[in-house]
Amino acid sequence: MSAYPSPDDAGLTTGALARRLGVAPTTLRSWDRRYGIGPAVRADGRHRRWRAADVAVLETMCRLTASGVPPADAARAAKEGLLPFSAEPARAVAEPPAAAGALPLGGDVRQECRGLARAAVRLDAPAVAEQLATAVERHGLTVAWQEVMVPTLHAVGRKWASSGDRYVEVEHLLSWHVSTALRRATRAVVSGDAAGGPGPVVLACVPGEQHSLPLEALNAGLGRLDVPTRMFGAAVPVEALTAAVQRLGPVAVVLWAQARSTASLPLARHVAETRWGVTGARRAPTVMLAGPGWAGRPAPGLPRPTGLSDALTILAGAYTT
Repeated sequence: MSAYPSPDDAGLTTGALARRLGVAPTTLRSWDRRYGIGPAVRADGRHRRWRAADVAVLETMCRLTASGVPPADAARAAKEGLLPFSAEPARAVAEPPAAAGALPLGGDVRQECRGLARAAVRLDAPAVAEQLATAVERHGLTVAWQEVMVPTLHAVGRKWASSGDRYVEVEHLLSWHVSTALRRATRAVVSGDAAGGPGPVVLACVPGEQHSLPLEALNAGLGRLDVPTRMFGAAVPVEALTAAVQRLGPVAVVLWAQARSTASLPLARHVAETRWGVTGARRAPTVMLAGPGWAGRPAPGLPRPTGLSDALTILAGAYTT
């Protein structure tokens, strides 16, 4: 038996329908007021009672807005009984600031960002997962990360920062699903042989740094270029990082620092000076400084990429030369 009541002859209350659809009751009232997506019958002339036909219209409205369709267009299509139309990748324009679930996305973002933001604010995990997978399949990993995932993550972060502890659950849900999507897009690559083939690329957050999603995107991107990696994730201790470099003999080491307070140039130089191999043929890794924490800190000889595409180009080149 369903956990939600059915829209029988008495109809559903707004609260019951909101729980069924996974949206806030205020969203249903707003759609009714703005776009005329309301119940055909109101009990006692005032209280909303949603019948089966009303629910069908709202289900279509939810599917369309979750896919990135602007609410006004979604409402028109839902009321006219149109099938969900293809949302071809395009820049969204002229949409009210509140249309993306009150997240501050700005005007110059892909339409998919707005749909992803709405789904995240509704805590609609299936829709978030589906849209992330679709973005990777449609645009490729690099574009999906840079133009869909990152703008939406930043918008959630800004909303969280400006709202106290509100929206933290949205940030956690979205981050988890982005991580899942990136791992699903990652394929394992065998590294060069121990007799002289190039070692893998080591990916690590500096000590104290917990933001590992950008490294996960880089890890997935390198796998798609057939570059082997070793992903160590968040807050790797200095001793563990040094030991891994000496054991693996990596062609490159990427050190991610989100915050300036965690970016340590002495650590980067220490890793860059780490040697391995037999006497007379000892080698050292290329050390790449990635993340905004390194900004404004001169580090000659240590490459600093401008984004995911640049990092992939540099690292793929280091591996093949």
